[in-house]
Amino acid sequence: MRECHQAIARWLEPLGVVSTIDAIGNLHAVYRAADANAPTLLLGSHLDTVPDAGAYDGILGVVLAIQLLEQLEGRHLPFAIEVIGFSEEEGVRFGIPFIGSRALVGRCNEELLNERDRGGVSVREAIQNFGLDPSQLAAARLPSEGILGYLEFHIEQGPVLESLALPLAAVEAIAGQSRLAITFRGKANHAGTTPMNARRDALSGAAEWIVGVENEARRASGLVATVGSIQAYPGATNVIPGEVRLTVDVRHHSDEARMQFVAHLTARAREIAAHRSLTLNTTALLEQPAVAMDPFLTSEIVSAIRASGSTPHRMPSGAGHDAMILAERVPAAMIFLRTPAGISHDPAESVLVEDVACAMESGVRLLRQLAASGEFLQRTNTTRA
Repeated sequence: MRECHQAIARWLEPLGVVSTIDAIGNLHAVYRAADANAPTLLLGSHLDTVPDAGAYDGILGVVLAIQLLEQLEGRHLPFAIEVIGFSEEEGVRFGIPFIGSRALVGRCNEELLNERDRGGVSVREAIQNFGLDPSQLAAARLPSEGILGYLEFHIEQGPVLESLALPLAAVEAIAGQSRLAITFRGKANHAGTTPMNARRDALSGAAEWIVGVENEARRASGLVATVGSIQAYPGATNVIPGEVRLTVDVRHHSDEARMQFVAHLTARAREIAAHRSLTLNTTALLEQPAVAMDPFLTSEIVSAIRASGSTPHRMPSGAGHDAMILAERVPAAMIFLRTPAGISHDPAESVLVEDVACAMESGVRLLRQLAASGEFLQRTNTTRA
């Protein structure tokens, strides 16, 4: 990440823009406005990604934002532009996503700072080990005035735009997410000497539940559910697993439907545990409500895509993004780029050069539209409480 920050800083130097790093590890770079007292438009995305990932998830949005600054060719708008490269969006290390953007809305509390990774290192310690000061997190919060909104370019990470043969889309809403840690506990015992009817096999119970998650999610319209990690203990080939820890991720654009499904899944896990003489523990890792994008900014994005010569499309996002966190405080909107074959979070993840060019053209037109909009410059000059 340090090398990533340094590379971005070098890209910004020819623009006369100096980058800084806040206490949670987010990169900030401000391109000044024509008026020093003008409000600010935020552009950005995240710099981290998942293990064995592709090259575009997150970082493409930061690169596009920097390229938009280059396209201004030294011209200054009625608003400043602040490019943000967020840290820890994916939640890989600590199991908690959006840590970087949470800092901007004031949600990096003591409980979060005390969360630990698998090696026992806390978020607070990781910040300190990187050379930052967690006591300065308050300074990372967005100011109470002067923020016009947040815009994020991002690959779709799905097949919709490709199926429509379209390069770009305006995101209307981001699906809500529930993430849970589930632990089945039974009794570890010898694999060769314990009769089948005397076993309390935690892995068999977990397996029964996992298959049920998949089957029932397929029958629930608009819902996706994923068991993404599983660990069996003690993990020996000749020992009946006495404990299994796993995670489940549930998403839906309807919060009510999502919560009902999560309640059903946990009830089913309890039934399986009771039938197999296991104990069950569930812990909520994330409850993120569905978030609507700002209607004004979304409409402006549609107009900019159309003006660039492409057919605009509106769609929801099944993936979570920093925009859903920033939307708690400021108007937020997103532009999706087509993802060939719908592949993401994989080395085969890609984009089309012509789609990136289209995104650039639409972004330039969007900045011009917003700069000429008196409604935009006056409607959102304070952040939400």
